[in-house]
Amino acid sequence: MSENDNLHEADGKKEVEIKATPTEESTAEVETSTEADKATTELTEVTETKVEAETAVENDSEAHAEIEASNAEDAEDETNAERHEVEEKDYHAMSLQDLATELNRLLKHHKIQTISKQVNQIKAEFNAKFNQLLEEKKEEFINDGGKEMDFYYTNDSKKLFNQLYKDYKQAINAYYKEREQNLKQNLENRLAIIEEIKGLLNVEENINTTYKHFKDLQEKWRNAGPIPRDKYNNAWNTYHHHVERFYDFLHLNNDLRDMDFKHNYEQKLKIIERAEELVKDDNINRTFRELQVLHKLWKEELGPVAKEHREEIWERFSKATKTIHDKRQNYYADLDKAYEKNLEKKEEIIGKIQTIAEDMANSHGAWQKKIREVEALREAFFNAGKVPLKVNEATWAKFKDAVRTFNRGKNKFYKELKKDQYENLQKKRELIKIAEENKDSDDFAVVTPLMKKIQSDWKKIGHVPRRDSDKIWKQFKDACNHYFDRMHAQRKADNQHLYDAFDKKAKLLDELKAMEFSGDNKADIEALKTRIVDWKAIGHVPQNKRYIDGKFYKAIDEAFDKLKMDKSKLDMVKFESKLENLASNDNDTRLLDNEQNFIRKKIGEVQSEINQLENNLLFFSNVDESNPLVKDVLKNINKHKKDLETWKAKLAKIRGMYS
Repeated sequence: MSENDNLHEADGKKEVEIKATPTEESTAEVETSTEADKATTELTEVTETKVEAETAVENDSEAHAEIEASNAEDAEDETNAERHEVEEKDYHAMSLQDLATELNRLLKHHKIQTISKQVNQIKAEFNAKFNQLLEEKKEEFINDGGKEMDFYYTNDSKKLFNQLYKDYKQAINAYYKEREQNLKQNLENRLAIIEEIKGLLNVEENINTTYKHFKDLQEKWRNAGPIPRDKYNNAWNTYHHHVERFYDFLHLNNDLRDMDFKHNYEQKLKIIERAEELVKDDNINRTFRELQVLHKLWKEELGPVAKEHREEIWERFSKATKTIHDKRQNYYADLDKAYEKNLEKKEEIIGKIQTIAEDMANSHGAWQKKIREVEALREAFFNAGKVPLKVNEATWAKFKDAVRTFNRGKNKFYKELKKDQYENLQKKRELIKIAEENKDSDDFAVVTPLMKKIQSDWKKIGHVPRRDSDKIWKQFKDACNHYFDRMHAQRKADNQHLYDAFDKKAKLLDELKAMEFSGDNKADIEALKTRIVDWKAIGHVPQNKRYIDGKFYKAIDEAFDKLKMDKSKLDMVKFESKLENLASNDNDTRLLDNEQNFIRKKIGEVQSEINQLENNLLFFSNVDESNPLVKDVLKNINKHKKDLETWKAKLAKIRGMYS
């Protein structure tokens, strides 16, 4: 083996490197406790905290460039892949209790270093919701007469969340402290391995024993764990330098070297075959992650191969790598186009939210409609898909700003509405005081108008806080009912004779409805007239019960209709009954006057109809009276003359009541 036959030459100097994508899956820098502490910053402003899962792997334009090899720390940090798998939920839609429950779930079921993003989002949303609740409780406290300096409020959800977040801070700080110690220890272990490899060249022992010792040291190196990033390159280059020197030393025993070359060749063929299989896989991100692992195996796990195979296997591996890389570039090019369209959709949605936010509604119903519209737009925003990474934060900030503006307008309206409601509450309490002060008064003439007025005033006053609404309404209603029940009881006692008269009339009405006719019209008419006389003799009923008179005379008319007698005679009998009813209305002659005017009008109409028919008859002066048309006209004239006699008889009857 020549001086230049080192490890890099063995794998080909044109090796294409894999670049670590700037995501949590491959981030080499270890988060510090300071960074963890920053996550505890209180976020008090109401915000929409649902963050889109747009990983930097899929959006970073640098990921479309050539691929470089991940360093040892990245490759061995198993938590990177786990971070990618932690589910993000719509924390904005959760209640305070739900947010605390979700934080507890994350702490129990995930490694502490994988959930910082979700914890920060949950904390921001919890603080926003609790601060809003705190303001509401504070306002209620002050409105109820409390002093601002004395206000304090917490609840079970807040206590639970504070304890869980305290547990998270302690756990994440402990994790980073332990990780820093592990990185330092791993570095010491790797440096010790390098020293042992250096010492192999000076050991006087069987070459086979030395070679076995070398392979054991390589295995230790592979399992030594991640080291501080700033020490990685130097440690890795030093390790490779001494590995190359050992292979130069191994030139003394070609059998062992050839055996190692053969093993490396076989394993690298397997890597190439897997890479060529990945070319056919359409899951770009999964393919790329596995390709990173294959390059790590190629570089870190395996040594050189024989010279005659070096160029061939590297070309195959490079070809598969390039194909995957090209597919990835095309994939992201298509994604960029889709992301631009998504950006247009999101910009349009943001514009609609801004328009809604600018329109200041002035009613609860209008605001509820706007809230539903914004919720629908918010959901559409989250469903619109990802946008280009370069504008992702700006778009998200613009969206949150639009929603914040809307929320400020909404909160201002409901804050003012609450202020009005508390003023209304005070007004209604004053009415309750008046009602309760007068509910036992016996001065009904004075107090009744007052009680009716405060009932009317109550209806004109707007809404009060919901928690007080039922309580004050019951107070007011009970006081008013107490007064009016006393008033009605007193009035009923003073007018008991009227209620007795109503009971008698109700009984007489039932008897009339059950009356059976004898068949003797004259006797039956007399019986009905007797009932009318009896009805009038009973006298007045309470004003709110006078509807019974109308029911009685309607029943009288129905009874007359059952009699079998001449229509005109029956009509006159019913008319006389009607006059009796009209004349019984407290000497009020207006009803009789109206009836007389109606009869005069009907007499005029019938007389006019007779005149018209008689004029029509002149057209048939030369026509025989047996003609059907003439007979029909004569029949109509006779009918109207008979009706005219009836109407005139009614007029004479009603005039007789004035004498």
